[in-house]
Amino acid sequence: MAQRSIFQEVGDTPEKPAPKGGMIDARPRGARKAVRAWLFVLFALVVVMIAVGGLTRLTDSGLAITEWAPVTGAVPPLNAEDWQSEFDAYRQIPEYQLQNAGMTLAEFKTIYWWEWGHRQLGRVIGLVWALGFFGFLLTRRIPPGWTGRLLLLGGLGGLQGAIGWWMVSSGLTGTMLDVASYRLATHLGLAFVILGLIAWFALHLSRSEAELLQARRNREATLMSLGGVLVALTFGQILMGALVAGIDAGRNYIDWPLMAGGFLPPDPFQIEPLWRNFFENDGLVQFIHRMWAYALAAFGLFVFWRARRSPLTATRGAYTVVIAVMALQVLLGIVTVMYSAPWTLAILHQFTAVVLWVVVLRARHQTAFPKPQSLRAT
Repeated sequence: MAQRSIFQEVGDTPEKPAPKGGMIDARPRGARKAVRAWLFVLFALVVVMIAVGGLTRLTDSGLAITEWAPVTGAVPPLNAEDWQSEFDAYRQIPEYQLQNAGMTLAEFKTIYWWEWGHRQLGRVIGLVWALGFFGFLLTRRIPPGWTGRLLLLGGLGGLQGAIGWWMVSSGLTGTMLDVASYRLATHLGLAFVILGLIAWFALHLSRSEAELLQARRNREATLMSLGGVLVALTFGQILMGALVAGIDAGRNYIDWPLMAGGFLPPDPFQIEPLWRNFFENDGLVQFIHRMWAYALAAFGLFVFWRARRSPLTATRGAYTVVIAVMALQVLLGIVTVMYSAPWTLAILHQFTAVVLWVVVLRARHQTAFPKPQSLRAT
Protein backbone atom coordinates (compact mmCIF):
# COMPACT_ATOMS: atom_id res chain seq x y z
CA MET A 1 0.00 0.00 0.00
CA ALA A 2 1.39 3.42 -1.04
CA GLN A 3 2.33 5.85 1.78
CA ARG A 4 0.01 8.89 2.07
CA SER A 5 1.16 12.49 2.51
CA ILE A 6 0.27 14.02 5.90
CA PHE A 7 -1.58 16.77 4.00
CA GLN A 8 -3.71 14.37 1.93
CA GLU A 9 -7.40 14.10 2.78
CA VAL A 10 -8.59 10.68 3.83
CA GLY A 11 -11.14 10.58 0.97
CA ASP A 12 -8.58 11.53 -1.70
CA THR A 13 -7.74 7.99 -2.72
CA PRO A 14 -6.60 7.85 -6.34
CA GLU A 15 -8.75 5.67 -8.59
CA LYS A 16 -7.28 2.36 -9.62
CA PRO A 17 -6.93 1.79 -13.37
CA ALA A 18 -9.53 -0.53 -14.89
CA PRO A 19 -8.23 -4.03 -15.51
CA LYS A 20 -7.28 -4.78 -19.10
CA GLY A 21 -9.07 -7.61 -20.77
CA GLY A 22 -7.27 -10.60 -22.20
CA MET A 23 -7.16 -11.76 -25.82
CA ILE A 24 -10.62 -13.25 -25.65
CA ASP A 25 -12.06 -9.86 -24.63
CA ALA A 26 -10.07 -7.84 -27.17
CA ARG A 27 -11.96 -5.95 -29.84
CA PRO A 28 -11.92 -7.62 -33.27
CA ARG A 29 -9.09 -6.43 -35.47
CA GLY A 30 -9.28 -6.23 -39.24
CA ALA A 31 -12.26 -5.72 -41.51
CA ARG A 32 -13.96 -9.07 -40.90
CA LYS A 33 -17.31 -7.97 -42.34
CA ALA A 34 -15.74 -6.38 -45.42
CA VAL A 35 -13.55 -9.43 -46.09
CA ARG A 36 -16.57 -11.70 -45.66
CA ALA A 37 -18.58 -9.61 -48.16
CA TRP A 38 -15.71 -9.88 -50.65
CA LEU A 39 -15.66 -13.66 -50.13
CA PHE A 40 -19.39 -13.82 -50.83
CA VAL A 41 -18.79 -12.06 -54.17
CA LEU A 42 -16.07 -14.59 -55.00
CA PHE A 43 -18.37 -17.41 -53.91
CA ALA A 44 -21.14 -16.26 -56.27
CA LEU A 45 -18.68 -15.91 -59.16
CA VAL A 46 -17.29 -19.40 -58.64
CA VAL A 47 -20.81 -20.88 -58.56
CA VAL A 48 -21.55 -19.14 -61.88
CA MET A 49 -18.20 -20.37 -63.19
CA ILE A 50 -19.09 -23.99 -62.38
CA ALA A 51 -22.45 -23.60 -64.14
CA VAL A 52 -20.89 -21.98 -67.22
CA GLY A 53 -18.23 -24.68 -67.28
CA GLY A 54 -20.95 -27.33 -67.23
CA LEU A 55 -22.83 -25.66 -70.08
CA THR A 56 -19.59 -25.29 -72.04
CA ARG A 57 -19.09 -29.04 -71.78
CA LEU A 58 -22.73 -29.87 -72.58
CA THR A 59 -22.60 -27.72 -75.75
CA ASP A 60 -19.28 -29.33 -76.82
CA SER A 61 -17.62 -25.91 -76.76
CA GLY A 62 -14.60 -26.64 -74.59
CA LEU A 63 -12.17 -27.18 -77.49
CA ALA A 64 -13.22 -24.17 -79.54
CA ILE A 65 -10.14 -22.16 -78.50
CA THR A 66 -6.99 -24.11 -79.25
CA GLU A 67 -4.36 -22.00 -77.49
CA TRP A 68 -3.76 -20.70 -73.99
CA ALA A 69 -3.19 -16.97 -73.91
CA PRO A 70 -3.99 -15.75 -70.37
CA VAL A 71 -3.54 -12.05 -71.27
CA THR A 72 -4.06 -11.57 -75.01
CA GLY A 73 -6.81 -14.18 -75.07
CA ALA A 74 -9.06 -11.73 -73.22
CA VAL A 75 -9.61 -9.95 -76.57
CA PRO A 76 -11.95 -11.94 -78.86
CA PRO A 77 -11.70 -11.89 -82.67
CA LEU A 78 -12.49 -8.37 -83.88
CA ASN A 79 -12.72 -8.82 -87.66
CA ALA A 80 -13.35 -11.42 -90.34
CA GLU A 81 -9.66 -12.24 -90.67
CA ASP A 82 -9.34 -12.96 -86.93
CA TRP A 83 -12.42 -15.17 -86.99
CA GLN A 84 -11.12 -17.13 -89.96
CA SER A 85 -7.78 -17.63 -88.20
CA GLU A 86 -9.51 -19.04 -85.10
CA PHE A 87 -11.71 -21.27 -87.24
CA ASP A 88 -8.73 -22.59 -89.21
CA ALA A 89 -6.99 -23.52 -85.95
CA TYR A 90 -10.09 -25.37 -84.76
CA ARG A 91 -10.30 -27.31 -88.03
CA GLN A 92 -6.88 -28.83 -87.31
CA ILE A 93 -8.00 -30.71 -84.19
CA PRO A 94 -9.64 -34.18 -84.04
CA GLU A 95 -13.00 -32.91 -82.77
CA TYR A 96 -13.60 -31.03 -86.00
CA GLN A 97 -12.10 -33.62 -88.32
CA LEU A 98 -13.83 -36.66 -86.79
CA GLN A 99 -17.06 -35.15 -85.46
CA ASN A 100 -17.80 -31.66 -86.76
CA ALA A 101 -16.48 -31.73 -90.32
CA GLY A 102 -18.52 -29.34 -92.41
CA MET A 103 -19.28 -26.97 -89.52
CA THR A 104 -19.89 -23.42 -90.76
CA LEU A 105 -18.17 -20.34 -89.43
CA ALA A 106 -21.46 -19.18 -87.89
CA GLU A 107 -21.78 -22.48 -85.99
CA PHE A 108 -18.19 -22.20 -84.86
CA LYS A 109 -18.82 -18.73 -83.46
CA THR A 110 -21.50 -20.18 -81.15
CA ILE A 111 -19.16 -22.66 -79.48
CA TYR A 112 -16.32 -20.12 -79.52
CA TRP A 113 -18.33 -17.60 -77.46
CA TRP A 114 -19.19 -20.26 -74.88
CA GLU A 115 -15.54 -21.15 -74.33
CA TRP A 116 -14.40 -17.51 -74.48
CA GLY A 117 -17.03 -16.57 -71.89
CA HIS A 118 -15.88 -19.42 -69.66
CA ARG A 119 -12.26 -18.26 -69.81
CA GLN A 120 -13.23 -14.61 -69.45
CA LEU A 121 -15.17 -15.36 -66.28
CA GLY A 122 -12.02 -16.99 -64.91
CA ARG A 123 -10.13 -13.75 -65.58
CA VAL A 124 -12.87 -11.76 -63.82
CA ILE A 125 -12.61 -14.00 -60.75
CA GLY A 126 -8.83 -13.53 -60.71
CA LEU A 127 -9.23 -9.76 -60.98
CA VAL A 128 -11.83 -9.62 -58.18
CA TRP A 129 -9.54 -11.68 -55.96
CA ALA A 130 -6.49 -9.52 -56.72
CA LEU A 131 -8.31 -6.22 -56.16
CA GLY A 132 -9.77 -7.42 -52.89
CA PHE A 133 -6.68 -9.13 -51.52
CA PHE A 134 -4.17 -6.40 -52.32
CA GLY A 135 -6.64 -3.70 -51.34
CA PHE A 136 -7.09 -5.22 -47.88
CA LEU A 137 -3.38 -5.96 -47.63
CA LEU A 138 -2.22 -2.42 -48.47
CA THR A 139 -4.75 -0.84 -46.10
CA ARG A 140 -3.83 -3.36 -43.36
CA ARG A 141 -7.41 -4.46 -42.96
CA ILE A 142 -6.86 -8.21 -43.19
CA PRO A 143 -7.72 -9.82 -39.83
CA PRO A 144 -4.73 -11.30 -37.98
CA GLY A 145 -3.86 -14.77 -39.23
CA TRP A 146 -5.86 -14.48 -42.45
CA THR A 147 -3.27 -13.30 -44.96
CA GLY A 148 -2.06 -16.81 -45.78
CA ARG A 149 -5.58 -18.19 -46.12
CA LEU A 150 -6.70 -15.47 -48.53
CA LEU A 151 -3.45 -15.78 -50.49
CA LEU A 152 -4.12 -19.52 -50.79
CA LEU A 153 -7.35 -18.78 -52.66
CA GLY A 154 -5.45 -16.75 -55.24
CA GLY A 155 -2.81 -19.46 -55.62
CA LEU A 156 -5.45 -22.14 -56.16
CA GLY A 157 -7.19 -19.89 -58.69
CA GLY A 158 -3.98 -19.58 -60.69
CA LEU A 159 -3.46 -23.34 -60.50
CA GLN A 160 -7.02 -23.84 -61.72
CA GLY A 161 -6.26 -21.86 -64.87
CA ALA A 162 -3.20 -24.02 -65.58
CA ILE A 163 -5.19 -27.22 -64.98
CA GLY A 164 -7.89 -25.91 -67.29
CA TRP A 165 -5.39 -25.67 -70.13
CA TRP A 166 -3.91 -29.07 -69.19
CA MET A 167 -7.45 -30.43 -69.55
CA VAL A 168 -8.14 -28.73 -72.90
CA SER A 169 -4.79 -29.78 -74.37
CA SER A 170 -5.73 -33.45 -73.92
CA GLY A 171 -8.39 -33.06 -76.63
CA LEU A 172 -6.26 -31.32 -79.25
CA THR A 173 -4.26 -34.28 -80.57
CA GLY A 174 -4.64 -37.92 -81.52
CA THR A 175 -8.18 -39.20 -81.91
CA MET A 176 -9.72 -37.53 -78.86
CA LEU A 177 -13.17 -36.03 -79.43
CA ASP A 178 -13.36 -34.67 -75.90
CA VAL A 179 -10.98 -33.83 -73.09
CA ALA A 180 -9.63 -36.64 -70.91
CA SER A 181 -12.21 -37.50 -68.25
CA TYR A 182 -9.68 -37.70 -65.41
CA ARG A 183 -8.43 -34.21 -66.29
CA LEU A 184 -12.00 -32.92 -66.33
CA ALA A 185 -12.52 -34.48 -62.88
CA THR A 186 -9.34 -32.79 -61.62
CA HIS A 187 -10.50 -29.43 -63.00
CA LEU A 188 -13.99 -29.69 -61.52
CA GLY A 189 -12.69 -31.13 -58.26
CA LEU A 190 -10.38 -28.16 -57.73
CA ALA A 191 -13.29 -25.79 -58.46
CA PHE A 192 -15.25 -27.44 -55.65
CA VAL A 193 -12.21 -27.25 -53.33
CA ILE A 194 -11.95 -23.51 -53.98
CA LEU A 195 -15.69 -23.06 -53.48
CA GLY A 196 -15.56 -25.07 -50.25
CA LEU A 197 -12.67 -23.03 -48.86
CA ILE A 198 -14.46 -19.78 -49.64
CA ALA A 199 -17.61 -21.04 -47.91
CA TRP A 200 -15.64 -22.25 -44.88
CA PHE A 201 -13.74 -18.97 -44.57
CA ALA A 202 -16.96 -16.95 -44.86
CA LEU A 203 -18.57 -19.05 -42.12
CA HIS A 204 -15.51 -18.46 -39.94
CA LEU A 205 -15.56 -14.70 -40.49
CA SER A 206 -19.26 -14.49 -39.65
CA ARG A 207 -18.29 -14.89 -35.98
CA SER A 208 -15.58 -13.34 -33.84
CA GLU A 209 -12.44 -15.24 -32.88
CA ALA A 210 -13.59 -15.11 -29.25
CA GLU A 211 -16.89 -16.82 -30.17
CA LEU A 212 -15.07 -19.49 -32.16
CA LEU A 213 -12.65 -20.20 -29.31
CA GLN A 214 -15.54 -20.60 -26.89
CA ALA A 215 -17.54 -22.71 -29.35
CA ARG A 216 -14.72 -25.24 -29.73
CA ARG A 217 -15.26 -26.30 -26.11
CA ASN A 218 -18.79 -27.50 -26.92
CA ARG A 219 -18.04 -29.47 -30.08
CA GLU A 220 -19.29 -33.04 -30.31
CA ALA A 221 -16.23 -35.08 -31.25
CA THR A 222 -18.04 -38.15 -32.65
CA LEU A 223 -20.47 -36.16 -34.76
CA MET A 224 -17.63 -33.95 -35.97
CA SER A 225 -15.70 -37.01 -37.18
CA LEU A 226 -18.80 -38.37 -38.92
CA GLY A 227 -19.28 -34.99 -40.56
CA GLY A 228 -15.71 -35.11 -41.84
CA VAL A 229 -16.31 -38.52 -43.44
CA LEU A 230 -19.51 -37.17 -45.00
CA VAL A 231 -17.52 -34.29 -46.54
CA ALA A 232 -15.00 -36.75 -48.02
CA LEU A 233 -17.70 -39.05 -49.44
CA THR A 234 -19.56 -36.10 -50.96
CA PHE A 235 -16.40 -34.85 -52.63
CA GLY A 236 -15.67 -38.33 -53.98
CA GLN A 237 -19.14 -38.51 -55.51
CA ILE A 238 -18.60 -35.12 -57.16
CA LEU A 239 -15.42 -36.47 -58.76
CA MET A 240 -17.29 -39.56 -59.95
CA GLY A 241 -19.95 -37.32 -61.46
CA ALA A 242 -17.22 -35.50 -63.39
CA LEU A 243 -15.94 -38.81 -64.76
CA VAL A 244 -19.49 -39.66 -65.87
CA ALA A 245 -19.82 -36.28 -67.56
CA GLY A 246 -16.41 -36.53 -69.21
CA ILE A 247 -17.40 -39.58 -71.29
CA ASP A 248 -21.16 -38.88 -71.49
CA ALA A 249 -21.76 -42.05 -69.47
CA GLY A 250 -25.05 -40.66 -68.17
CA ARG A 251 -26.61 -40.95 -71.64
CA ASN A 252 -26.29 -44.74 -71.79
CA TYR A 253 -27.96 -47.41 -69.64
CA ILE A 254 -31.06 -45.36 -68.98
CA ASP A 255 -32.96 -48.03 -67.04
CA TRP A 256 -33.12 -47.93 -63.25
CA PRO A 257 -32.47 -49.55 -60.79
CA LEU A 258 -30.88 -52.12 -63.15
CA MET A 259 -28.40 -51.46 -65.95
CA ALA A 260 -29.31 -53.06 -69.29
CA GLY A 261 -31.50 -55.47 -67.35
CA GLY A 262 -28.82 -56.58 -64.88
CA PHE A 263 -27.12 -55.44 -61.72
CA LEU A 264 -23.80 -54.96 -63.53
CA PRO A 265 -23.57 -53.35 -67.00
CA PRO A 266 -22.44 -55.58 -69.87
CA ASP A 267 -18.66 -55.96 -70.33
CA PRO A 268 -17.56 -53.73 -67.45
CA PHE A 269 -13.87 -54.64 -67.96
CA GLN A 270 -13.54 -54.96 -71.71
CA ILE A 271 -10.95 -52.19 -72.16
CA GLU A 272 -7.27 -53.00 -71.76
CA PRO A 273 -5.31 -52.30 -69.69
CA LEU A 274 -7.76 -52.90 -66.84
CA TRP A 275 -7.35 -49.52 -65.12
CA ARG A 276 -8.69 -47.64 -68.14
CA ASN A 277 -12.15 -49.10 -67.54
CA PHE A 278 -12.49 -46.98 -64.39
CA PHE A 279 -12.14 -43.83 -66.51
CA GLU A 280 -13.33 -44.76 -70.00
CA ASN A 281 -15.85 -47.61 -69.75
CA ASP A 282 -19.20 -45.81 -69.72
CA GLY A 283 -21.04 -48.72 -68.09
CA LEU A 284 -18.54 -49.23 -65.27
CA VAL A 285 -18.15 -45.50 -64.59
CA GLN A 286 -21.91 -45.02 -64.33
CA PHE A 287 -22.19 -48.15 -62.16
CA ILE A 288 -19.60 -46.81 -59.69
CA HIS A 289 -21.36 -43.43 -59.65
CA ARG A 290 -24.64 -45.19 -58.76
CA MET A 291 -23.11 -47.37 -56.08
CA TRP A 292 -21.29 -44.40 -54.54
CA ALA A 293 -24.57 -42.50 -54.47
CA TYR A 294 -26.27 -45.32 -52.56
CA ALA A 295 -23.40 -45.51 -50.08
CA LEU A 296 -23.40 -41.72 -49.61
CA ALA A 297 -27.17 -41.66 -49.06
CA ALA A 298 -26.98 -44.50 -46.53
CA PHE A 299 -24.15 -42.84 -44.62
CA GLY A 300 -25.93 -39.49 -44.80
CA LEU A 301 -29.01 -41.06 -43.17
CA PHE A 302 -26.82 -42.52 -40.43
CA VAL A 303 -25.19 -39.15 -39.70
CA PHE A 304 -28.63 -37.50 -39.75
CA TRP A 305 -29.89 -40.09 -37.22
CA ARG A 306 -26.83 -39.46 -35.05
CA ALA A 307 -27.30 -35.69 -35.28
CA ARG A 308 -30.88 -36.02 -33.98
CA ARG A 309 -29.33 -36.87 -30.60
CA SER A 310 -27.51 -33.55 -30.43
CA PRO A 311 -28.80 -31.16 -27.76
CA LEU A 312 -28.20 -28.23 -30.13
CA THR A 313 -31.08 -27.12 -32.33
CA ALA A 314 -28.77 -25.53 -34.92
CA THR A 315 -26.81 -28.78 -35.34
CA ARG A 316 -29.95 -30.85 -35.78
CA GLY A 317 -31.27 -28.31 -38.28
CA ALA A 318 -28.04 -28.26 -40.29
CA TYR A 319 -28.12 -32.03 -40.85
CA THR A 320 -31.83 -31.93 -41.63
CA VAL A 321 -31.02 -29.56 -44.50
CA VAL A 322 -28.25 -31.92 -45.64
CA ILE A 323 -30.52 -34.96 -45.83
CA ALA A 324 -33.24 -32.97 -47.64
CA VAL A 325 -30.83 -31.72 -50.32
CA MET A 326 -29.29 -35.20 -50.58
CA ALA A 327 -32.72 -36.75 -51.21
CA LEU A 328 -33.40 -34.16 -53.93
CA GLN A 329 -30.03 -34.88 -55.55
CA VAL A 330 -30.63 -38.65 -55.58
CA LEU A 331 -34.03 -38.11 -57.22
CA LEU A 332 -32.52 -35.73 -59.79
CA GLY A 333 -29.77 -38.23 -60.56
CA ILE A 334 -32.27 -41.00 -61.26
CA VAL A 335 -34.45 -38.79 -63.45
CA THR A 336 -31.42 -37.42 -65.33
CA VAL A 337 -30.26 -40.96 -66.20
CA MET A 338 -33.71 -42.18 -67.18
CA TYR A 339 -34.14 -39.26 -69.59
CA SER A 340 -30.65 -39.78 -71.05
CA ALA A 341 -29.16 -36.66 -69.43
CA PRO A 342 -30.66 -33.73 -71.39
CA TRP A 343 -28.69 -30.55 -70.77
CA THR A 344 -31.45 -28.99 -68.63
CA LEU A 345 -31.52 -31.87 -66.16
CA ALA A 346 -27.74 -32.35 -66.31
CA ILE A 347 -27.00 -28.74 -65.35
CA LEU A 348 -29.67 -28.83 -62.62
CA HIS A 349 -28.07 -32.00 -61.24
CA GLN A 350 -24.68 -30.28 -61.23
CA PHE A 351 -26.05 -27.17 -59.53
CA THR A 352 -27.69 -29.29 -56.83
CA ALA A 353 -24.28 -30.90 -56.26
CA VAL A 354 -22.98 -27.40 -55.49
CA VAL A 355 -25.80 -26.85 -53.00
CA LEU A 356 -25.19 -30.23 -51.38
CA TRP A 357 -21.46 -29.54 -51.08
CA VAL A 358 -22.08 -26.23 -49.34
CA VAL A 359 -24.72 -27.50 -46.89
CA VAL A 360 -22.52 -30.49 -45.94
CA LEU A 361 -19.64 -28.11 -45.19
CA ARG A 362 -21.99 -25.82 -43.27
CA ALA A 363 -23.17 -28.76 -41.12
CA ARG A 364 -19.56 -29.78 -40.49
CA HIS A 365 -18.70 -26.22 -39.46
CA GLN A 366 -21.69 -26.05 -37.13
CA THR A 367 -20.54 -29.30 -35.51
CA ALA A 368 -16.97 -28.06 -35.10
CA PHE A 369 -18.02 -24.61 -33.84
CA PRO A 370 -21.54 -24.99 -32.39
CA LYS A 371 -23.47 -21.80 -31.86
CA PRO A 372 -24.48 -21.01 -28.27
CA GLN A 373 -28.00 -21.94 -27.27
CA SER A 374 -30.22 -20.92 -24.40
CA LEU A 375 -31.58 -23.55 -22.02
CA ARG A 376 -35.11 -22.77 -23.24
CA ALA A 377 -34.13 -23.72 -26.83
CA THR A 378 -33.09 -27.21 -25.72
